[in-house]
Amino acid sequence: MMWRTSVVSRFSSRISVSSSLPNPRLIPWSRELCAVNSFSQPPVSSESTPKLGITGVRSDANRVFATATAAATTGEISSRVASVVGLGHHYARCYWELSKARLSMLVVATSGTGYILGTGNAAISFPGLCYTCAGTMMIAASANSLNQIFEISNDAKMKRTMLRPLPSGRISVPHAVAWATIAGASGACLLASKTNMLAAGLASANLVLYAFVYTPLKQLHPINTWVGAVVGAIPPLLGWAAASGQISYNSMILPAALYFWQIPHFMALAHLCRNDYAAGGYKMLSLFDPSGKRIAAVALRNCFYMVPLGFIAYDWGLTSSWFCIESSLLTLAIAATAFSFYRDRTMQKARKMFHASLLFLPVFMSGLLLHRVSNDNQQQLVEEAGLANEVKPLRRKKRVAQPPVAYASAAPFPFLPAPSFYSP
Repeated sequence: MMWRTSVVSRFSSRISVSSSLPNPRLIPWSRELCAVNSFSQPPVSSESTPKLGITGVRSDANRVFATATAAATTGEISSRVASVVGLGHHYARCYWELSKARLSMLVVATSGTGYILGTGNAAISFPGLCYTCAGTMMIAASANSLNQIFEISNDAKMKRTMLRPLPSGRISVPHAVAWATIAGASGACLLASKTNMLAAGLASANLVLYAFVYTPLKQLHPINTWVGAVVGAIPPLLGWAAASGQISYNSMILPAALYFWQIPHFMALAHLCRNDYAAGGYKMLSLFDPSGKRIAAVALRNCFYMVPLGFIAYDWGLTSSWFCIESSLLTLAIAATAFSFYRDRTMQKARKMFHASLLFLPVFMSGLLLHRVSNDNQQQLVEEAGLANEVKPLRRKKRVAQPPVAYASAAPFPFLPAPSFYSP
């Protein structure tokens, strides 16, 4: 009995002492108890807390625990958000490089130019133009991605391409295939639903031609450059078909310019990247022409092929007469760089021709858009030409047919008398 009494008295004395201290340390489990009570139980009333003597401890513990929990939650959320943002940036960068976005935007520019020319009047459908450009961008992204999927081993051997997403291992092949499939299917469906089936068919055919014909042909024969030129000439035709729903003679002017333009452009590039193409196993014409004279002649010849295009565009009523002058000056300028490369086949001259080709295309397309003739003006020109043709026969004197001998008195035989014919 005596040891029980002593224990009870000691415990009661400790409780009384703890109630008098502001921060009691005689109850080592008070903080944990307060933490548990703050989450698992409702708050204790003010009447009961003084009896336990741990009011200050509980409030301090709640504040500290809440602050620590909030800090931990905020840190966890911020780290997760940062990881998600980093992952999104990583894959966005991979998609950008797989799509060759800058090249694809150039393709979109040619398709948009073809769409504006195909409208034929000042009222351009901007939703239709946006749908056409978006569909073309998706198709181009898919084609370029498939090109890189098929050429992983070749790109890994070239300094210019070894850091691309697939050779560097930044993205897996199944992931790239899924991206290319989704982009291509989405682009074709968008063109089919928002423009017409002709545009969707041209886009799909161009994707197949680029990914499954041009890409493997690069490792087989130098003719791949001309096949690639056909691929580059189709997008403006696609835009024209999306706007008008048909293909006409006028729709072939810009594709013809693109076809001939790509030859000097790629010949300069093949000369500049000769060693890379050899390391990658590509059969370019520059590898079979050590002196460079043949590719320079091919580039110069195709530059001259572009000279008549401005006059044809004016003659067919697509542009005004000013475009003839501008187109001729542009073509002669790029031909001058090609001729300079033909005379002196150095890297500097090839780079100059390459830069000239980069400048030629946007200026040529801008001239087409600036000097294009609408349908109303085309109709007016046709009517004026028809009236002129009708007036000319009226003004022309009626000439009686004569026997061939009668022309003997004309030059160069003026000394012969003109025979007279008597008709009873």
